[in-house]
Amino acid sequence: MKQMIVHCTQHTTRMALLENGRLVEYAAERDQQQGLVGSYYKGRVMNVLPGMQAAFVDIGQKKNAFLYVDDVLHPHLEKQPEVKPSIETLLQPGQEIVVQVRKEPRGGKGARVTTHYTLPGRWMVYMPFAEYVGVSKKISRESERSRLKAIGERLRQGEEGLIMRTVSEDEPADAVEGDLAFLRAQWEGITRRAKESAAPALLHSDLSIVQRFIRDAFNPQRDELMIDSAKAVQEAEAFLDELAPEGHKPVGFYRGPESIFTAYGVMEQLHKSFGRKIILEGGATLIWDETEALTVIDVNTAQYTGGTNLEDTVTRTNLLAAEEIGRLVRLRDTGGIIIVDFIDMERGEHRKQVTDKLESIISRDRTKTHILGWTHLGLLEMTRKKARHDSAGFAPVICHCCGGTGKVGEWLE
Repeated sequence: MKQMIVHCTQHTTRMALLENGRLVEYAAERDQQQGLVGSYYKGRVMNVLPGMQAAFVDIGQKKNAFLYVDDVLHPHLEKQPEVKPSIETLLQPGQEIVVQVRKEPRGGKGARVTTHYTLPGRWMVYMPFAEYVGVSKKISRESERSRLKAIGERLRQGEEGLIMRTVSEDEPADAVEGDLAFLRAQWEGITRRAKESAAPALLHSDLSIVQRFIRDAFNPQRDELMIDSAKAVQEAEAFLDELAPEGHKPVGFYRGPESIFTAYGVMEQLHKSFGRKIILEGGATLIWDETEALTVIDVNTAQYTGGTNLEDTVTRTNLLAAEEIGRLVRLRDTGGIIIVDFIDMERGEHRKQVTDKLESIISRDRTKTHILGWTHLGLLEMTRKKARHDSAGFAPVICHCCGGTGKVGEWLE
């Protein structure tokens, strides 16, 4: 069973997702961040840079958004030209264009935007111009994949594209069709507002953090939702009534004397999971270092002495570490290149066991993650997509003394 715990303050909403009591996802959203990724804007092209094959688009934010040439070409790869045209032939300064935010602004960079439009629903993702039907790779049964693809092809019209989500497995055709009708109406509203609005203008906001997690990771009939704000409870109930009109578990309103995160053990797990040093069961440790380019995770046996011999002890330690790394990568929303320095193992089947364990854990992650394999130096490489800010409330603050190195240097004379 999953428990979704929501803590609301004046300007921030924090959400924790527990699976059998263990924290697996955490996210926070400030008022000014709400619904930015996934939102649609009517923007105006300000600069076109052929040397970068990119353009900057004014969408009404502090920084102009970045639009790369690949995000202007046809969303179906097979329909793109073999040789990319210059972006100057596709966009001109002053041109008005509808874009969707892919990544939030970060540091001194503006948002990353695209014209590969997507609208996620409960059972599918709607793409108005993609011209294909896809089925989630996490649906393994070929008979079910064929059934969902046939439903999508029957429902698709004109240039429309559809991706059947993992949760659509075994769902009846009429439920899928109802979801498509809702998404089509949303897209019609976006196009209508685009015609009526002057750039820059917001055309459609993505769902709030609570609504996104209810849509993507919550079973309304089985899972528990607990919120400490009466207003947020009403909003969640209204969204669930729309999402699951056939019925759902009631939303719980927490009124306890202590913080809801403290009462459900979330704060304790957060502090243990977001440090640089994470202690595993039995005393083994993970050292977690993040740089601009990549994240490096070092596995150490430390005080762990289990196993009948060295190879057995090392393998058990690495299996424990793989399970925890799979959970923490999802929880900390780690993105980009990830390098894991597992303890050296002599036997190839033991390395495969570790890889299989990690893959089984990250298969539960809704964010796209690829395990690339072992390097010649015995390091495991993986990549993970990231679109949103670091988890608000647990973003690191750089020390003004050591600059984040953990060391204060002194010049030696």
